[in-house]
Amino acid sequence: MANSRVNSWMDSARRVGADLHLDLSESSGPGGRRAALTRALRDAVRSGRLAPGTRLPPYRSLAADLGVARNTVADAYAELVAEGWLTARQGSGTRVAERAEPLRRAERVPRKAPPRARGPRHDLRQGTPDASAFPRAAWLASCRRALQQAPNEVFGPGDPAGRIELREALTEYLARARGVRTEPDRIVICSGFAHALRLLFGQDRSGGGGVLRGPLAVEAYGLGFHRELLAAAGVRTVPLPLDEDGARVDRLARERAVLLTPAHQFPTGGPLHPERRAAVIDWARARGGVVLEDDYDGEFRYDRKPVGAVQGLDPERVIFIGSVSKSLSPALRLGWMVLPERYVGDVLAAKGEREAWVSVLDQLSLADFIVSGAYDRHVRRMRQRYRSRRDRLVAALAEHAPHVEVTGVAAGLHAVLRLPPGTERSTVKAATWQGVALDGLAEFRHPDATEEETPARDGIVVGCATPSEHAYGAALEALCGVLPPAEEPTPGG
Repeated sequence: MANSRVNSWMDSARRVGADLHLDLSESSGPGGRRAALTRALRDAVRSGRLAPGTRLPPYRSLAADLGVARNTVADAYAELVAEGWLTARQGSGTRVAERAEPLRRAERVPRKAPPRARGPRHDLRQGTPDASAFPRAAWLASCRRALQQAPNEVFGPGDPAGRIELREALTEYLARARGVRTEPDRIVICSGFAHALRLLFGQDRSGGGGVLRGPLAVEAYGLGFHRELLAAAGVRTVPLPLDEDGARVDRLARERAVLLTPAHQFPTGGPLHPERRAAVIDWARARGGVVLEDDYDGEFRYDRKPVGAVQGLDPERVIFIGSVSKSLSPALRLGWMVLPERYVGDVLAAKGEREAWVSVLDQLSLADFIVSGAYDRHVRRMRQRYRSRRDRLVAALAEHAPHVEVTGVAAGLHAVLRLPPGTERSTVKAATWQGVALDGLAEFRHPDATEEETPARDGIVVGCATPSEHAYGAALEALCGVLPPAEEPTPGG
């Protein structure tokens, strides 16, 4: 019996000291020989060379085998017992823990590299500025100044309202450039328009309803992404008819809120008529409702006088929402809500106790960018560039497709090209075949819009801003090549 125990112990010692080939060559690394032994034993368990239940040799024996001090082995065992890799019980020695499962090696299957996404040759989709025009040097200078001047509190938990420096800068800028009447305490920083909608209509932290409730009136043409976001939050959207003067706000009924793009209707173009701007404020006052003003590209106007924000007519009835996604870049994820006083507390409660969405350093950089005048200079420069692109688009159409009417080009970063009836779908398909990315007008139409109130018209939405400057000429040439020909006159007509 004694011989059996000795043989068992010798077998275990042999396996640990020789068969497992414990490599202590890293003993000069962190922790010395004890740490090297701990790593070697841990790796042996992980790899399965020491199976669960295996009994390890006594301290003295393993120490003699490896040429290390007894205390070195004892300390290594104790550490692995504390970590759960080994167990030590009186009378049964030190063993590999039953739950210390070795890593199961999956069968190696050659992984094919995913196919590289092939983008369009010419990107004329709406919604993004020229990425190559981002003011890198000026933005970097603002980042450096912001970082150098930042107080220590900046590197702690962020205020959900946003940094006071940015809210103060926006208060001055929005009043000067957009006619917004507000103060810093009424501004809440967000990561963009979609985030603003989620805060206003999504569930609050207790699982209850959002700050606002539906139904929500929206323009008959608008971003489908916004409608989907609202639908996911359980908000029913009701389409408002559109005509040459913008949304028919006289059709507002029992809705609690209305979402408008009054400076430049998206995507059909044109500002909301002054009488309708006043009428929607009257509706909000009479119904106790609220107007959501999406000022998505208000800085970019070309052939008309600046159109101020509807918010200036009644700051207590309008939620003004803006961002830098068109003026600078959507990658910055910086936006803002200018709120009536009664909504500020609820929006902050919905956002949470700490800033979880927008980088505080980016907020400080944008504040410096505005205060230093760099933002105004950049907007003026891009306004000139986009106006030039708009002019080139109009000229190309006049030369190569004079039968195609272009609308909505007095402002903004896109244009709508009116097409002959029944040609929109084939034009979009032809554009795809030719590597031209653009959007059909029908994609933006509300599914509940009626033909009687808002007649559907064939057209495409063309972004003037997305291509870089050197690629724009080729993109216009490709665009003209996929447009449908003029309708042939009827014989005898």
